[in-house]
Amino acid sequence: MIKVFGHKAPDTDSTGAPIIWAWYLGEIKGTPAQAALLGAPSAEAQFVLDRWGVEQPGIIADVAAGEPVVIVDTNNPAELPERINEADICAIIDHHKLTGGIETKAPIDITIRPLACTATVMHELMGADAAKMPEAIKGLMLSCILSDTLEFRSPTTTDADRALAQALAQDLGISIPDYAAEMFAAKSDVSSFSDAELLRMDSKSFDLSGKTLRVSVLETTAPAPVLARKDSLMRSMREVAAEDGADEVLLFVVDILREEATLLVPNDTVRRIAETSFGVSVTGDSVLLPGVMSRKKQIIPVLAL
Repeated sequence: MIKVFGHKAPDTDSTGAPIIWAWYLGEIKGTPAQAALLGAPSAEAQFVLDRWGVEQPGIIADVAAGEPVVIVDTNNPAELPERINEADICAIIDHHKLTGGIETKAPIDITIRPLACTATVMHELMGADAAKMPEAIKGLMLSCILSDTLEFRSPTTTDADRALAQALAQDLGISIPDYAAEMFAAKSDVSSFSDAELLRMDSKSFDLSGKTLRVSVLETTAPAPVLARKDSLMRSMREVAAEDGADEVLLFVVDILREEATLLVPNDTVRRIAETSFGVSVTGDSVLLPGVMSRKKQIIPVLAL
């Protein structure tokens, strides 16, 4: 049985993509496969699972030596189980930059394409077999695209992502604006989450000039309630960094509707990173970054000290 999973702190794409590919392997290719998660799904991802009546995959902490696996939506060992290089990695399907550090037992299929969403890559790989997707799988695929593109607002959006989402929505009889609004409302309700949970909810590790950064992004249509907690969030950053082995935690609160991000600035190191990376002058404990929406394209590539 092949285990299919994405990155830690699974968002909608890293929750939906393993389910989509496990369905494809099992139902189309006749290869037994099982989707798994490396943590609890985000609020938006849980909404999507409930909306399409899909059971949440089991959560795993690690993999066994020699266990056959397919990695989706990442190729970064820091975002994967500790023993990932001991597993039998069969394939990688991703849309992020090549990080390096993964070792395989034999040559494998690796597909990394410059698209906004792993689900779009998977649709292309399926070819004509994509027409066999049941409604729930189509719903997950549409949800992944709308989430990763922020309903086509993100600069990572490609014509392929947009066209596929529109075709899926038409097939499902769904209004993209209405459904995206439901998804983003679920994403934006963070009242039940602790500060530490918010900081880890959509977070990825990144090494910069000898420092390990946990780069967290919180996408919302209602940034005010989150920013009202900035004092406690900044205090929690120290604890989360220490517990996760990071030097600093960077939190970008992305306003989906205004298409801008607010970076919290708890100390001089983050202030220096903000000023060097984004060409801004920081005078307080936060800084507004107009037009910044994508960690993959507008944040990680420009980070500097």
